[in-house]
Amino acid sequence: MNKNEIDILEVKSDVIADNDREAAKVRDLLKQKKVFMVNLMASPGAGKTTSLVRTIEALKDKYRIGVIEADVDSDVDAKTVAAAGAKVIQLHTGGACHMDANMTHRGLEGLGLDDLDLVVLENVGNLVCPAEFDVGANKRVAILSVPEGHDKPLKYPLMFTVCDLLMVGKTDVAEVFDFDLAACEEYVKKLNPQIEVIPVSAKTGENFDKWIDWLEAQIESFRQDFDKEKREEDRA
Repeated sequence: MNKNEIDILEVKSDVIADNDREAAKVRDLLKQKKVFMVNLMASPGAGKTTSLVRTIEALKDKYRIGVIEADVDSDVDAKTVAAAGAKVIQLHTGGACHMDANMTHRGLEGLGLDDLDLVVLENVGNLVCPAEFDVGANKRVAILSVPEGHDKPLKYPLMFTVCDLLMVGKTDVAEVFDFDLAACEEYVKKLNPQIEVIPVSAKTGENFDKWIDWLEAQIESFRQDFDKEKREEDRA
């Protein structure tokens, strides 16, 4: 090699490929245990924990709920979620700005799945890095809060491209921040025509039933598919 030439090693593709293999293992584990998992992503302060607490309160009498709280440090959110009635494990990412599939797998093993129906991973607060890594969840959900502005899908397109549902949160302050919901939905739908958009307020409860209905429908569809496959295996 010429001394003026530089070797270039592409490592990101290898990292993503390794992660995708681990994500497949996570999906297999969830399927074996008949546990449905949601990867919940948003910026810091967007309302992930408040929305999660209200979700737990709405569903804890119907489903056994576990939560993986992912943070760079602290256990503040984990304590809040535990008080709401969910089984919780706190994960510290050691400075990493996202969860990957291996971290999630370890979190699920630490949480324990035998007594759960639903797991929510509250990902590290970030609109960029978490979108890049498949953690093996059945569905990916993002929260965009009104104070962040309706133009965020233009600035952080990947997050809105990979998610199955977008909650536009803190709608109770929409007038204060001049948030244009129609424009936001237009931007998101151009990126991801299949995404569902639900404006909600976790504080007042506005439209929160629509989010709960969507989540219940996803869980029940997953459980029905599981039962169908099980019957077919038993007949084989």
